[in-house]
Formats: sequence, C-alpha cells, structure tokens
Amino acid sequence: MFGHSEMLIVVLLVLVLVFAGVHIAVALGITAAFGIWLMMGDLDVVRTFVSNTAYEALRDYVFAVIPLFMLMGDLLAKCGAARDIYALGHRFSKWLPAQLAAATIVSNALFGFVTGVSIAAAATFSRIAYPEMKRYGYRRDFALGCVAGSACLGMLIPPSVLMIVWAVLTEVSIGKLFLAGVIPGFLAAFGMIVYVVVAATLNPALSGGAPESRASRTVPRAPDLTVGPATDTGDPPTGLPSEAPLGPLLRSTGLVVALVIGVLAAIWLGLCTPTEGAGVGAVGALVLALIKGITPREIRDVVIDVGRTSGPLLLLLFCAQLYSRVLSMTGFTEVAKAFLLATGLGAWGILAVMVGIWFVLGTLIDSISIILLTVPIFAPIAAHLGFDPLAFAIIGILAIETGLLTPPFGLLVFTVKAAAPDKSVELAEIFRGAIPYWLVLLAVVIGIAVFPGLATWLPSL
Repeated sequence: MFGHSEMLIVVLLVLVLVFAGVHIAVALGITAAFGIWLMMGDLDVVRTFVSNTAYEALRDYVFAVIPLFMLMGDLLAKCGAARDIYALGHRFSKWLPAQLAAATIVSNALFGFVTGVSIAAAATFSRIAYPEMKRYGYRRDFALGCVAGSACLGMLIPPSVLMIVWAVLTEVSIGKLFLAGVIPGFLAAFGMIVYVVVAATLNPALSGGAPESRASRTVPRAPDLTVGPATDTGDPPTGLPSEAPLGPLLRSTGLVVALVIGVLAAIWLGLCTPTEGAGVGAVGALVLALIKGITPREIRDVVIDVGRTSGPLLLLLFCAQLYSRVLSMTGFTEVAKAFLLATGLGAWGILAVMVGIWFVLGTLIDSISIILLTVPIFAPIAAHLGFDPLAFAIIGILAIETGLLTPPFGLLVFTVKAAAPDKSVELAEIFRGAIPYWLVLLAVVIGIAVFPGLATWLPSL
C-alpha cells in the first residue's frame, strides 16, 4: 500500500491536470499509469495493467447502452420532437399564469425522456421557448432562468447519460437507477411549475401582464410544427406553437412518449437488458424519424454526431475505471473514509461536505467529469455510512446538476447564453433568473436525504 505522500500525489496530479486544461480522459489515464509505476516501478507492469483493464472494461456489453440511447434521443430530437412537445405542453397549460414558462418546464421534463442530456435541452429550448416568452412580454431574466433551470431535468429523468455513467462506475443496476430518478425528477418539475405560477401570480409583469391581456393579443398563426423534420438553423418558430393542429401534435408526441416509456418499462420489468432496450429504442426512433420525414443525410449526420460524442465518452469511462482501480489499490478510499469519520461530522455532515464539493466542481467542469473524479471515492464512503446506493446516486446527480447553475461558471447558463437568439443576453440575467430553480433542486436533494424512499420506492416494487 502507498504511503500518504504517494496517495496525495496521485490525487493532486489528476486535479492539477484537469484544472490546467488537460482532457479529463488523458488526465485520468496519465495519473493511473503514474500511480501503478509508483507502486511497482516497472513499465511492463503498467502496460499489462492498462491493457487488461481496457480489455475487461470495453468488452462489457453495458458500454453499448450509452451510444444506443444517444442515437435514440438524437433521432427523435432531429425529427422535431422538442418542438412538438413544447407546442403540446403550451396547448394544455393555457389556463395557468406564466403558461409559456410552465410549458417549458413540462417540455423539458418530457424531453428528458427523449435525450437525457441537460446541455442538449438547454440549447434546444433556448431557441424554441425563449423567443416565444420574449415575444409575449416575459421579463428576460424570468424567461432565461426558466430555460436554464428546467434543463437540469434532462439528467434526472431517465434515460439519463449521467445515470448510465454512475451505474457503470458503481456496478448498480441501470434499470433500478432509472426508476430511482422518476419520482425526484417529477418532484423537481412540480416544484419549478409551482414557482413560476406563484411568481407570475404575485407579479404579473414577470410573464408579460395579466393572462387575459396576453390572450387578447393578436399573433400570426403558427405553421404546423409537426410536419417534416426540424432543421437545426437556430431560428425561432414564428407564431404561438399552441395554434398548431391538436391532432398531429397528439399523434406525434404520443408516439415518441410511447416509444420511450415502452423501452424503459421493458428494462424495468426485466423483459430485456438495458443494451437490448436501447437497441430497440434506437430502431423505433429511426422508424418514427422516417415517418416524420427525416432525410438520409440527416440520419447520417445524427450517426456521425453520436459517434463523435460517445467515442470519447467510452474512453472516459475506461480511464475512470483505470483510475478507480488505482485508487482502490493505493488504499486512498480507506484513508479518505477514515479521515472524514475522524472529523466527527457524522453521516449527515459528511454528506453535506460531498454535496458542497459537487456544487463547487459543478461551477468549473462538466457533469460526467465530476462523476468520474468523485464517485470512485465518494460511493464507498457513502455505503460505509449506511446511505442507500440508489438514493445516494440521485442525490449526487441532483447536486452535480445544481452546480451547473451555480455562479460564476455554471455550464448550463453559458449554454443558454450561447444558444439564445438574442445576443444581448447577459450572464448575470440568466444566473439571477436561475436562482429559484437552484433552490428547488436543493430542496429535492434535502428531501431525498431525509426521505430516501423517494428514490428507492419504485425500484423496490
């Protein structure tokens, strides 16, 4: 086993490399190889260890889950699913104050079932929802905060890429982890809707004035958003989306939701493995995309984009497993556990420290990198403290997503600014508007910590 100085070198080296701008996979791989060399002093041992880990990790069938679910989500998004979901969400929320904001939150929750990527949701609804809210007089920070805050739902509602990565690292059942995120995800969405409704009721100026005055405004009739695939031009839709015909909207959104829920239900019920379910979902998404008019060129672009995204992600997972093994061999996890227990903070205090670290890291680096850096250390400690692995996973994912809204470097906020058609948008406006959503997510984190059954009840059925 390492001495404390060598352990510290292994941990500090990866942090120095990451914050120096080195790619997270390269940083993890270099640090792991260096750690093995420190222990063994033999480069042949390092080469053998790395090659064996690579073979064992990448031949695991579960690694096919990520690209297949990403392919399913990208195909559905490319064929116009986001626009259809938003149009339908607004159609059925017209009676609410701040109905466009409520529709954005509902749409992000449903879109989470499709993509499972919060950055994609933020970019998509910045182009679709924000122009509509702005045109109807919504205060800019209120509208932008709604888009950024509700985008966090993408990583919490299955199928979530973060959940898959967490499950791979901790060897937790992917199906059970998907189930664990359902209730917390919808609780977060409900809390956000309550906020926008109450805020707009108390201060109608946030949403452009009284509902009746908005309804009386004359706007150009919208085109049928369900006809043909969505083009990624970044142009906002013209006209109120709720004016699109209801029948095609119901049919389009219903087919998408039925496909995703069918795939997830098959996994949850044990009818197929996550890999098989993801494969069926990808084929089903291709069929739906073809029905909606996606072109062969767009299909090729989707496949290439998924390959460009998932390839580095699989390399990340391999390097993370390599680093995790080295940490285990050095005994760092045991030392970290002993140190935290010796502080006398107790289980709740240690959990608060972990959540605080996730908040800070969320302001600096992306969600997957945070999981790769921290979960191999935190998960064994949490298990020793008696936290349920599923509840702890949802707490961690929520905390990491909350960090993406935290100043000064919340990545979701930067994504919204980059994707919003209005280039005069300022970061401070988005951060200010996102604060209530940050508080909602924090409340759900506390709720799961106090009542872990919110995450464990569905998987236990």
